[in-house]
Amino acid sequence: MLQFDNLSGDLRKKNLSNADFSYVDLRNLDLSYSNLRNVDLSNATLTNVNLTGADLRDINLFETHFIYADLSYTNLSGVDFNETDLSYTNLRNTNLIDAKLISVVLRGANLYGANLYGADLTQANLTGTNLINANLSNSNLSNSNLSNANLMSANLKNTNLKNADLRNTDLRDADLTGANLTGVNLVGADLVGTKFDIIID
Repeated sequence: MLQFDNLSGDLRKKNLSNADFSYVDLRNLDLSYSNLRNVDLSNATLTNVNLTGADLRDINLFETHFIYADLSYTNLSGVDFNETDLSYTNLRNTNLIDAKLISVVLRGANLYGANLYGADLTQANLTGTNLINANLSNSNLSNSNLSNANLMSANLKNTNLKNADLRNTDLRDADLTGANLTGVNLVGADLVGTKFDIIID
């Protein structure tokens, strides 16, 4: 595995697969459209990094710091985020199919149009998150905090929302057909045009 202590310069469209960036400070770098598959980013700092369009499959993200990073249009399918802090990141149109996002902090993140089909977001902090047009079908959002999030036109079919906090959430035109709404807090939520049937266990 390639090892680095620090990086600088133009790293766009580079093949960096299998590299070891553990504990490396990568803040403010441009890694857009690079191949970062199977990279070790454990304990790395990626604050304000540009990862637009990068291939991030099979990466190690243990205690990685992504605050304000741009992860739009990246491939993160099946990735285990291990309680990663993704506050205020740009995840627009990102592939997060089957991603493991248990207890992840996504406060204020932009997930517009992201594909989170089958993702596990148990106990995730999604306060104030932009999830407009996101696909959350068949995902697990049990015990998650979605207060003040924007889920307008989101696909939440067959999603597990048991005990989720949806206070003051924008759910206009969202589809919650088949969703588990046991113990959900919908106080102040905008439900205009929302589709749902009540499934309680």
